[in-house]
Amino acid sequence: MSPSPQAPDRNLAMELVRVTEAAALAAGRWVGRGEKKKGDGAAVDAMRELLSTVSMRGVVVIGEGEKDEAPMLYNGEEVGNGQGPECDVAVDPIDGTTLMAEGRPNSIAVIAVSERGTMYDPSAVFYMDKIAVGPEAKGAINIEESVEWNINSVAKAKGIDIADLTVVVLDRPRHAGLISEIRQAGAKIRLISDGDVAGAIAAADNYSTVDMLMGVGGTPEGIITAVAMKCMGGEIQGKLWPRDDAERQKAIDAGHDLDRVLTNDILVAGENSFFCATGVTNGDMLRGVTYRPNGATTRSLVMRSKSGTIRRIEAVHQITKLREYARLDV
Repeated sequence: MSPSPQAPDRNLAMELVRVTEAAALAAGRWVGRGEKKKGDGAAVDAMRELLSTVSMRGVVVIGEGEKDEAPMLYNGEEVGNGQGPECDVAVDPIDGTTLMAEGRPNSIAVIAVSERGTMYDPSAVFYMDKIAVGPEAKGAINIEESVEWNINSVAKAKGIDIADLTVVVLDRPRHAGLISEIRQAGAKIRLISDGDVAGAIAAADNYSTVDMLMGVGGTPEGIITAVAMKCMGGEIQGKLWPRDDAERQKAIDAGHDLDRVLTNDILVAGENSFFCATGVTNGDMLRGVTYRPNGATTRSLVMRSKSGTIRRIEAVHQITKLREYARLDV
């Protein structure tokens, strides 16, 4: 009889934070320079380099993929050092590449890991309609109900007036109707230009002024968010949102039911997942990378669903040492 697969343990969290730190340090040099692709490329290279040292047998389920036309960290790529637990891996080397390039807040480097076979595979449907809330409103959302219904339900669950409830929404033309409905329901809106992983986490953070996230964003970001919600005790629901008839048919051919509500447990099954994020630019959730002579400081969020532990880590890095052990061009 073959041995049982090794489960990811708590030590993996500390290895994964090194990965997001490396990506953030590499991208940090491109903040505000208007070079979106170069900054993202630097983060991808650094993340991939450090992932090769992590003790796991990982497969990228949610990667840069076709959406970003990336040659590395693509869906199906094997990562890790080939030892340790078998894992599904979701990466977003820079969530908010435009934010990074323009020097705007809330750009982060992100990775999420769970046991092998537990992450949902969207089969190249790049966008998802989402709604996400924190622990206080868990069980109070239903993506198939109206915007007004969800706002009323979340306000009631949180014990606040609708007028005091804030919904974070990506600032996109496709959301004109949604924005109108939210305002008609009496709630406030916080528009963000990019970075809906950070937006969803803000909705689950008791110290944030955001209460929920709504709208269409990236499917990869939705699955990464699902890991974070499991760690934080929040909830996300989603539905695949094909952009056109060709993508719709591709999803149907792959066996997807486009009417299916994708719950947290569908997006990420199991209860042993890890989420790590490191700030690239200053934001509500994390401060960005700061550089000093021969050194840099990073701030990271590290979470594990099995224990429910949430750690905030501030690390000081010696640039010369980073170049030696990680071959990072920072």
